[in-house]
Amino acid sequence: MTIGFASRAAVSTCVLCTAGLLALAPAAATAGADPGPDATATASPLHRPGTQVRPRPGAPEVPEVSALSWLVADARSGDVLAAHDAHRRLPPASTLKTLFALTVLPALPAGIRHRVSERELADIGPGSSLVGVAENRAYRVSDLWNGVFLSSGNDAVRVLATLSGGWRATAERMQAEARALGARDTRVKSPDGYDTPGQVSSAFDLAVFGRAGLRNAEFARYCARHEARFPARDGGSFDIVNTNRLLTGADGVEAYDGLVGIKNGYTSNAGNTLVAAARRDGHTLVVTVMNPQSGGGHAVYEEARSLLDWGFEATGRVDPVGSLDALRPGPLRGPEAEPAARRHHAPGHPPAWPVAAAALLGAAGVSLYLRLRWGPVPTD
Repeated sequence: MTIGFASRAAVSTCVLCTAGLLALAPAAATAGADPGPDATATASPLHRPGTQVRPRPGAPEVPEVSALSWLVADARSGDVLAAHDAHRRLPPASTLKTLFALTVLPALPAGIRHRVSERELADIGPGSSLVGVAENRAYRVSDLWNGVFLSSGNDAVRVLATLSGGWRATAERMQAEARALGARDTRVKSPDGYDTPGQVSSAFDLAVFGRAGLRNAEFARYCARHEARFPARDGGSFDIVNTNRLLTGADGVEAYDGLVGIKNGYTSNAGNTLVAAARRDGHTLVVTVMNPQSGGGHAVYEEARSLLDWGFEATGRVDPVGSLDALRPGPLRGPEAEPAARRHHAPGHPPAWPVAAAALLGAAGVSLYLRLRWGPVPTD
């Protein structure tokens, strides 16, 4: 029986699929359309208000946390061990960059270099987190991804979105990717997660994105990286450090044993958000925490810690209350995994091209590939 607790207060690039995401069904609906939950989904305990858990005798008690919404799931099976208001639609902040990466990573070879123009850095929202991308400076695509995953750089997102067809086209493809993954609560308005009217996701959807990321070898490596060198404006480079304190142990937050990353976020509207994954004794858990209501700026990490601790102790002692069943069962890929070719493309669309071809074709190849893969590319 499900136990429900009352809601608590609370030049350029081209065309290779360089990462190994599990084969997924293509988006079935028009990008940007309201996908709304279906009748089967609404019957799930995860659509009920409050905390949902099905303990067996001897199961540990679910910890008290103040987040408006949270979820704990087994990353391999997709079983949801417990959740609180899992489908509540809330602003996701930079955790939406997980969906951005799932959508764009496979189309942009990591080694391609691109010189940034002034136009690409226009319209970045005031107060955005920045990694320090400079106009007229050449960057490898891998540099920009380090800027996204470690520094949550909205400037790096802007450039990568330009390379993948533009801001609006990227948002539309992210919406289609969310639909293909079965994430029906998410509405994409700004690919970087910046506060934008109507932009929402949920603990459930963000866990789906995090789980998908663990099946993408490049994503898994980037999100687990503690630090990297980033090209400086003057031609040198400087250190950047992952802002996920549960991974790095910075600013008085103790690093979590076995954490494999994923992504943190903050905006004034969303509060603090976090998708975290950890591996212990052959089990990998994914936890989402959205907008803790007490405990200060580090509460998102401490509440994730308590939920991960509970999840590892509760594994095998609770029955699932739902499933992140958007992905077929398949191997999780840690930072040591080798990239595999992604096979996610719509029927009739071409598979990814080799990296060598991408390097030779440059900007013209990008335009042609995107047109073949996704149809006409809207221009921003």
